[in-house]
Amino acid sequence: MKPLLAESEDKHALETLGRASVQIVHDLKNQLNGLKLYATFLRKRMEKTERAEDELDTIRKLIAGLDRTAEDLSMISEYGHPVHIHTQPVIDLQLMLAGVAANVNARLTNSPRTTGALAGPIVIVSEPGPLNGEFDSAALEHALKAITIGALKMMNNKAREGALNVQLRVEQNATGRDGLIEWEVTDTIDADIFHSFAGSEAIRMSLAARVVEAHGGSAECGGDTLRVRLPLAK
Repeated sequence: MKPLLAESEDKHALETLGRASVQIVHDLKNQLNGLKLYATFLRKRMEKTERAEDELDTIRKLIAGLDRTAEDLSMISEYGHPVHIHTQPVIDLQLMLAGVAANVNARLTNSPRTTGALAGPIVIVSEPGPLNGEFDSAALEHALKAITIGALKMMNNKAREGALNVQLRVEQNATGRDGLIEWEVTDTIDADIFHSFAGSEAIRMSLAARVVEAHGGSAECGGDTLRVRLPLAK
């Protein structure tokens, strides 16, 4: 029987595996960049000649696929590093969420080919602000955007149409108050998508949850709703 590792040895082995995985991901991304360079060169050559449109469309799809794969590899590499946040006081969660909704709505309108046939638009229902907290605005905004796009994709997978409703309200707790954000995805959620590794979308949602948790908050799902809690200023 193989002997069990001591806790310290097990932790060291996992850290070593994590560093090795990050390096492998980095090497794979470099190879993808090389393939994209050749594919882009081929596309430019084809555009200068009278080639069939379906051939050009195929090479464009190839380049888009390489871009998506490189983006996923970057995300996996990011997940392999600890989450570091740099918070600032008096950041309005309401304004941040409104900015996320505006950004994603604009993306849905202006770039349908890159977003796919996602449901939309996003409608925010919020208590009167400001709802201030001590947040890393860039990191948290990126995380909330990832969760919002993930919620849209969940609605799309269930063949639902119409707006994605997002609610922001204040909940009192024993030590202060939280900002509670809820994304209503209209269908029962079968798994904990915030702590899963079943594909790139799940990893993206898990990474967003790590950012939320680094702020002292929580990310959970249940019923037909995704929920994020973030501590607000007293």
